[in-house]
Amino acid sequence: MDAIDLAKACEELGAGEILLNCIDKDGTNSGFDLELINQVRSAVSIPVIASSSGAGKVEHFSEVFEKTGAEAALAAGIFHREEVPISAVKAHLRERGIETR
Repeated sequence: MDAIDLAKACEELGAGEILLNCIDKDGTNSGFDLELINQVRSAVSIPVIASSSGAGKVEHFSEVFEKTGAEAALAAGIFHREEVPISAVKAHLRERGIETR
């Protein structure tokens, strides 16, 4: 079963949102898998959260919102390893007019 079919099945079973992680991009610092996010987002009507899946710089966060329909995005490793400060991501997103929490 591919990611799109799995996301559809989860939605049909009552999932309220999809936390999407592309293991192929995880840890690469090359950015989110925009193609996969767009494919899953187009296939379901519930919110899609783009998981870290390769985020490595602040621009990757604005890119995921500007180029996909993802309702949220997250990262962990880059923050734990102190490669990118959370405050820098939030400031960058605010400068681009993207809401943060």
